[in-house]
Amino acid sequence: MANLFTPLQLRTITLRNRIAVSPMCEYSSQDGFANDWHLVHLGSRAVGGAGLVLTEAAAVSPEGRISPQDLGIWKDEHIPMLQRITAFIEGQGAVPGIQLAHAGRKASTIRPWEGSGKIAPADGGWEVYAPSAIPFSDVYPMPVALDTEGILQVLNDFRKAAARALQAGFKVVEIHAAHGYLLHNFLSPLSNQRTDEYGGSFENRTRLLLQTVESVRAVWPKELPLLVRISATDWAPGGWDLEQSVQLAALLKTEEVDLVDCSSGGLVPYQKITVGPLYQTPFAEKIKKGAKIATGAVGLITTAEEAAGIIDEGKADIILMAREMLRDPYFPLHAAHQLGDTSVKWPVQYERAKPR
Repeated sequence: MANLFTPLQLRTITLRNRIAVSPMCEYSSQDGFANDWHLVHLGSRAVGGAGLVLTEAAAVSPEGRISPQDLGIWKDEHIPMLQRITAFIEGQGAVPGIQLAHAGRKASTIRPWEGSGKIAPADGGWEVYAPSAIPFSDVYPMPVALDTEGILQVLNDFRKAAARALQAGFKVVEIHAAHGYLLHNFLSPLSNQRTDEYGGSFENRTRLLLQTVESVRAVWPKELPLLVRISATDWAPGGWDLEQSVQLAALLKTEEVDLVDCSSGGLVPYQKITVGPLYQTPFAEKIKKGAKIATGAVGLITTAEEAAGIIDEGKADIILMAREMLRDPYFPLHAAHQLGDTSVKWPVQYERAKPR
């Protein structure tokens, strides 16, 4: 059996292999509701053999959406369709997970295939929030700096969303603290210029994320895994960097976080990213070894050999795949064949098409 297809134990949850479907925005909801698109999109990847299937970023509040078409989990009415999706995913042998998110200063924007930039209030846009009144760019909304009451509301929104996620049947929760969204806004000195207990020092800038983890853990059962996605670096001078990410990951471990999902960038439009195959894998390796916590690798991992190599070499504990999973929902089944692993079972409905 290839190491890529060995089970991964996270608390009481066992993933059948080390391949996860990374959160990918679909921009296909109305009023936050999941629908048949989400059922088929996520369900087909469970059929395709993934060990963990994560939803796209699910907004914990209406103002936490990136676009009006984002998935949401801010009200109880969202739960029934999500229950249908989690039941199907589990029925295929995969583990259903949800990413909880607040878009921060990158909220109230147009979905990608319709343009870019902010949505005017007259066209259905809304007020957006950040640690400081600094917009992402001149075509994005000007955010309002969160006051103490607003911060408490954010923490409450994450807590309630986690409780709904449990009711909806999810077995894994991931907190989104990457890509220039609200929790990342607080982490980086490029977007956080506060002078209170949430700004300035590393301790203060990480405070909201740690409090969010605490709020989620207050309702998320001890026996179920909690993940956090971070941007390991801003790719910009004076911003959040890998050294701080290692420090943060060590703190997250003490707060009962089980795995750090290691992405990067998204905070500022002037970032300078050196892109190439496996370009973010070194972040996962450094954080895994430096903080002694399980990590996920993501970013231009496109072949079975690349994915297997990361696991074989101990650089990460799981591979989170996005665009390759869009191209091939059955990547895990195809990868097992390419690696000569005969232990992986195909759905019985598809057995007759299994390569011999």
